[in-house]
Amino acid sequence: MKTMPVRGLMLAAIAAIPAGLLAMQAVPQTPPRPTGLKPAAPAAATPADPMLARFAKVSPANISDAMDQVGGGRGFLDHDVRPYVAGAFVGRAATSLLRAVPADQSTPATAAKHSVEMIDASKPGDVGVLVMEGSLDVAAMGGLMGTAAKVRGMAGMVLDGALRDVREIRALGLPVYARSISPANAVTRFASVANQIPVKCAGVTITPGDIIVASEEGVVAIPKDKADAVLKRAEEIALREQRMLPLIRKHKSVGEAIKAYNWI
Repeated sequence: MKTMPVRGLMLAAIAAIPAGLLAMQAVPQTPPRPTGLKPAAPAAATPADPMLARFAKVSPANISDAMDQVGGGRGFLDHDVRPYVAGAFVGRAATSLLRAVPADQSTPATAAKHSVEMIDASKPGDVGVLVMEGSLDVAAMGGLMGTAAKVRGMAGMVLDGALRDVREIRALGLPVYARSISPANAVTRFASVANQIPVKCAGVTITPGDIIVASEEGVVAIPKDKADAVLKRAEEIALREQRMLPLIRKHKSVGEAIKAYNWI
């Protein structure tokens, strides 16, 4: 009996595989189905300013505690300022204020005039703080302003008001913290008052140049003239809490750690 050469055996084996199976192997794998979960936000870039870089390493909770102790008052914004477009950031505030007016006093030229000017003059790393005085039903910004903020390198936006064009802004990757979402345009409803002035944003007065720290924990504003003292105290608080953790694990008790460090 003649023995078929190895090459012949291999060719015969390939020929025996159904053509459909070979075709299946050549088709690229189908991407997995979407899960409905939001993708994780990219890590925030480390600010170039050494002070901002240090603030970025401390949690908003520790910074809020430091504000209570040495900052002269509350620093945390109202609880409903939430990350509708996720992403942590630290930066210096650039502000804009809008107020409700009769419809005939609100035009495309006047409705967002100072917000647009603030964004167009912003520096990389700035945080836009837009206040829609007295309303959560009208959008403070949407995709056009969001695109400008992104290309100018702004770190993020904080809105005491609503956000619109959410899908578009998520695609930009621009973090936005707002109090609500609404499709309503400011035109015929609001007029721009001024920019780069002190504003009352979600319960806290914010002045241009103040430091804004935002993460999924919330948003904290630190007055620029208190920044050194607040940062030092926040770092001290963070270190104290880190030292408490081994004690809690050892004794399986929070109470023991509180007694040792007089802190909760």
